[in-house]
Amino acid sequence: MRKKTTRQQEIILLLTEQPTLRISEIASHLGVTTETIRRDFRELTEKGRIDRMYGGALLRPGPDSNVAQRNDLLVDERKAIGRQASQALGDVQTIMMGSGATTIHAAHRIALDFNNITVIVHSIGAAVALAANPTINVLMAPGIFHLGEGAVHGVQTVEFLNRFNADWCILGASGLSAEGPNDLLIEGAEVYRTMNERSQRCMVLADSSKFNRIHVAPYAKWPQVDLLISNSLPGGDLRKAMESAKTRILVPETAPA
Repeated sequence: MRKKTTRQQEIILLLTEQPTLRISEIASHLGVTTETIRRDFRELTEKGRIDRMYGGALLRPGPDSNVAQRNDLLVDERKAIGRQASQALGDVQTIMMGSGATTIHAAHRIALDFNNITVIVHSIGAAVALAANPTINVLMAPGIFHLGEGAVHGVQTVEFLNRFNADWCILGASGLSAEGPNDLLIEGAEVYRTMNERSQRCMVLADSSKFNRIHVAPYAKWPQVDLLISNSLPGGDLRKAMESAKTRILVPETAPA
């Protein structure tokens, strides 16, 4: 049997080559039991190398990972989250949308499901996805372009957003803590905070790898968030905080629960 250190290095290599893998797949490839892989996953999670997901794991993205790289992770889960987000909007007329890989999936779905609405965005990817439907009026905010995020931020962006109201905002997150959602980018968090303030209702889209992650810039507290859509239910203090704030949690049927 491989030594533990060697085996864990091989797990990291496998996840580098294929962004998400199930426990059973890794165990079969390495010729060990699923319980051995579970122990390895626990240790690699504690070391900050991977994030656990239902039935498997994915490499933890570094702070310099960009939205194009994240688009290749958890594709099925993010598509399901995006579909659920579109269904949750109801009779909507105006939306503000944040940036991020999961939000872009939601934009693709909204372009399929809605006509004759206005969507205010700061993400190039979301704008392109929505523009596939010529009946959707896409308002692109100005600002300083952040290449890694594929979105604009800054004073001009915030000033532009403050000119409008929306029925819903759809926001991403780098992390979710008991306090609320947060972001790696201070400028991005400021945009999200403004979108939330200008919208009647707020939904956050975040896969389970974001649970219990704390980054530099919180942008809301749970009482300010109406809905979280994720591929699984959070637990512990995070779940308690959301229940206390009466933040609804939706898990798409087709996503791992």
